[in-house]
Order: sequence, then structure tokens, then C-alpha cells
Amino acid sequence: MKFHVGVIGATGFIGSAYRDEIRRASLDAKIVALCARNRDRLEAAAREDACDFVTDDWRRVVDHPQVDLVIVTTPDALHHEAVMASARNRKHLVCDKPIGVNVNEAYEMRQAYRDTKLAHFVPFWARYEAPFLRAKEIVDAGTLGEIKSIIYRWQNPRPAAMPFTWRDDTALSAGGSIADVGSHAYDAVRWIAGTEARRVLTHADIITPAKPNLGTIYLNDAIEWGGSHTTSESDKHRKGTTFDYATIAWEFQNGAVGAAILSHAPILRKGLAPELELHGTLASLALDRIASTIAIILPGQDVPKIEQVANPGPKNRFVNYVFPALRQHMSGDVPDHPGMEEGWRVQIFTDAAVLSAKRGTWVELAELDAESD
Repeated sequence: MKFHVGVIGATGFIGSAYRDEIRRASLDAKIVALCARNRDRLEAAAREDACDFVTDDWRRVVDHPQVDLVIVTTPDALHHEAVMASARNRKHLVCDKPIGVNVNEAYEMRQAYRDTKLAHFVPFWARYEAPFLRAKEIVDAGTLGEIKSIIYRWQNPRPAAMPFTWRDDTALSAGGSIADVGSHAYDAVRWIAGTEARRVLTHADIITPAKPNLGTIYLNDAIEWGGSHTTSESDKHRKGTTFDYATIAWEFQNGAVGAAILSHAPILRKGLAPELELHGTLASLALDRIASTIAIILPGQDVPKIEQVANPGPKNRFVNYVFPALRQHMSGDVPDHPGMEEGWRVQIFTDAAVLSAKRGTWVELAELDAESD
């Protein structure tokens, strides 16, 4: 089957990247409808994609008779209505993470797709990166024994002068860095370790000073501006209202404990420590995504064994992962790929972490699980 794709949020940071990959997948898909708010960018995107239908109304994409696959890459708060309409109109779906602005929305969207024959995919991309795949192989082989502690560091520093974007705004973002990079981190952990978090205790804050306020701006433009300007070059500034830093203590259903550090703050730089640590009864593992290495150390050892993980370089994620996963789902098989079920499960965690930060107490994930006994 060749997919006929409609992209909602077509000219944003994520939508533009996805469109580029889909254009290079001409045997698998054709872009037939595009939706975005900026008319000039939208018309330029249409020329790039050889697409005849453009609109600033997402409903016209979902209603388009040729569209059979809808891709939703808008801000978090704008997912729910488009996804629910896509389900009603019997469209297959790719929905960016976090799938909703809160767990209630996420559950409704999961339910809308759960008992249908419609295919769906949520892009938790860490699952497909070579070091993470190797880490899962090692865990599945029993090399570490029973996992007792999990440490995660996902620090994605932004330029110090980067302007305010929708990701800094609680009206549009599901939970700042907790929802943005935290969703990737938690999905990677639950996938590799095969367990869900039971409860969380979060300290979170907004540690970046007020940002240049240039009005509505795309993320890629904001990153570029921030890399070539200083904060003082803007005469208007706006403080973010979503958490850009969090430390989350977590306890898992299998008894494992540990913590995650999540951040977009400029001062928390990456590359100084491994991204993921898994400590088991037989051995410990450290994953360094930047160096593409796995380190394993046994009890009593002081020096770990380092494995260089072959990195094949960038792949077309739609050709290699998304389209095969959708076809597998459409054939009736249960795909070994993340979909709306995983999107909902991850959002239980990220919402619990945000709620814990606001309450200042431990939060049981069961409190937010609509199917918990």
C-alpha cells in the first residue's frame, strides 16, 4: 500500500523534517495535503512536496478524501481534536509525542484507536538508535541480572539567547522538559528494562532567565537566532512558564529505584556523563549516545569493558520504521513499535512527574491510570 499523507503542522521544526523523509520515500508515500499557519512557508512547502492542496484549517486535511494517513506535529495542546477527528474519519495516524496536553486527552485518543483496524505510530525515536538497541539486547540476554537501579540524564541545552517559543508556554506545552525529552527518556527505559514506574517524586523549576520575546517563532528559527545573538539584543523579554529542568526520583514496579535529570536549560550541558545507567544484580551498564558506546562493569571491577557500537548513520525513519510498522498493524499483527498505547502509558508518567513537582510529594502513577484497579 502506498500512503497518501496529510501533514498538520507541516512547516514546523518536526513537520519539516518528516516531510523531507517522506519526499525521499516516493515508493511508500505521497504527500497530498499540507496544513500550517504561515502562508508563505506553506506555499514553499507545497512546492517542495509537489503538493496541490494547502490549507490553514486542519479539518480540511482530515476530511480530504485522498488522505489515508494523517501526521500531527502541532504543539501539544492542539493534538487532541485533530487526532479524534482522524479516528472518526478512519485515517491512519502518526502523532508526535507527547500525544496530548494531559493524560485524560491521551487516554481518549488511545481509546479512539485501540479497538479499530487503524494503524498508528508515536515517534519515540530512541528505540531505533544503535546504542539503545544494543543495550536492550544485553538486558534481554540476562547479562545484567535483575535490574535494581536506573539512572537517566537527558540534557538538551538550548542557546542562552534562544527566544521564547510555544514550548515555554503552559498554554501549549504538556509539561515543558518533563513532557518533551522526558517522554523519550521514559519510553526508552520502559522498553529496555521491561517495567513501568510505580511512583515518582519530582523537583522541577524554570531556571533559564527571561528569554527574548520575538513573537510567534518557529523552533528552528529560534535556535538559529539564539546562536547568533545575545539576549540584550531584544528589547522585549518573556519568562517561560513550563519547567525547563527536573530531577525525578522514580521507583519501578519491579522494585528498581533511581532518578532522571531532564533539562533544556543552557547551563546543563551534555556529554560529561553517560545518558543511561542500568545497575543489575550481575553487572552495570552505561550508555553513551554521543560516543555510541556501551560500558559494562562487573562487581569488584574498577575499569569497565567498553564496546563501540557501530553507528550506521542517519536513516530514513519513515522508510525503515514508520511505514513498516503501519503496514504490520494494518495486516492484523501487533507491531513491535510504539503506538497510542505507548503514548498514553508515557503520558501517565510525565503527568505524574509534573503533578509531583506541583504538590511536592510522591505521586503514584496509578492515580492517573484510567484503568488502574
